[in-house]
Amino acid sequence: VQGAAFGGAVGLVSCCDMAIGAEDALFSLSEVRIGLAPAVISPFVVQALGERAAKRYALTAERFDGQRARELGLLAECYSATELDGEAENWISNLLLNSPQAMQASKDLLREVASGTLSPNLRRYTENAIARLRVSAEGQEGLRAFLEKRQPSWQEQ
Repeated sequence: VQGAAFGGAVGLVSCCDMAIGAEDALFSLSEVRIGLAPAVISPFVVQALGERAAKRYALTAERFDGQRARELGLLAECYSATELDGEAENWISNLLLNSPQAMQASKDLLREVASGTLSPNLRRYTENAIARLRVSAEGQEGLRAFLEKRQPSWQEQ
């Protein structure tokens, strides 16, 4: 995120698994200024910012910068505008080292365990998740590559 991000853009960033931005980017939930509410994006904004911060910014429509967005959890990291493109490339390169299947499974798993309550059903879910991954083609390739001290097939050479 670089420049200004208002209303819908804050909702879009809130929906991301992770987002990075420029320190001087400006954010605002400005809907109340024009007689609206951030209704559709509100569940995602509350999840990203927390209930109290979401209330503050939705009711005041005040702007906050990239550094504050990072403090609130909207951004995973923020960088100077001149560093942002290079850092984005670093994030992308790092993500491309990972198994696509394992990243999707991790996203699903984290969504399921988000409540933090360990129940017998949740324990079974987590046990089944790792069992499915271990026997999958990517799981087997990853384990073989680790044991053979080589890169797995999904990593670019």
